[in-house]
Amino acid sequence: MPHARRASATATAEGAAAVVLADLNADAARTVAEAIGPVAHGVRVDVADETQVRALVEETERRYGRIDLFCANAGVATGGGVDAPDADWERSWQVNVMAHVYAARSVLPAMLRRGSGHLLFTCSAAGVLTAVGYAPYTATKHAAVGFAEWLSITYRDAGIRVSALCPQGVDTPMLADGLAVGHLGARVIAASGAVLTPDQVAGATIVGLAEERFLILPHPEVAGYARRRAEDPDGWQAGLRKLVRKLRAADR
Repeated sequence: MPHARRASATATAEGAAAVVLADLNADAARTVAEAIGPVAHGVRVDVADETQVRALVEETERRYGRIDLFCANAGVATGGGVDAPDADWERSWQVNVMAHVYAARSVLPAMLRRGSGHLLFTCSAAGVLTAVGYAPYTATKHAAVGFAEWLSITYRDAGIRVSALCPQGVDTPMLADGLAVGHLGARVIAASGAVLTPDQVAGATIVGLAEERFLILPHPEVAGYARRRAEDPDGWQAGLRKLVRKLRAADR
């Protein structure tokens, strides 16, 4: 949970009255909470289970009164293409998309009643570009960005802010494990821009939240890539294929 640890510590430094960390690994969540201090509380939650997400929100509201910022940060990077097992596609859909739906269903009623609140979805640069070698990840992250945009359009005038955090390469196990085994997609990510530390991503996130930006892009180059992709999709794809050929040639 390195990313969650940095983000939570940054939140407390910014004056958060309380931080609730929810993770599939209860021990990790509690360890991070203990490191942050008495304002933090760690619990086990499977975000792919709507009942557990709803219980998390209800207990947090009961204990602390309200949720000002809900960060949906869980994600799974399943490799493979169209031949990836159905179980991998389903797991990616549940964690990368439906977890955001469950979060929105759970927190929106109270936020709408008081006319304020912020939803932060970690969607990845794959949600605005493409993650080579990760078909389930790419498809579901695009869906996550689309859902976040729909929420922002629908509820912004009601006082609800929505942000989609879309980092590219971040120095976490998700990328490091892929690089360790030489996964093509991980190598493309590492070759496409700087690999940021979780601290850098957390800092960019705090700035983006303060400015109430919808797209938070810790890697500035992603905005340029996205513009090129929109203006010249054929040229963008050709450039990416060229990078893939170069990396594959290096393996021979």
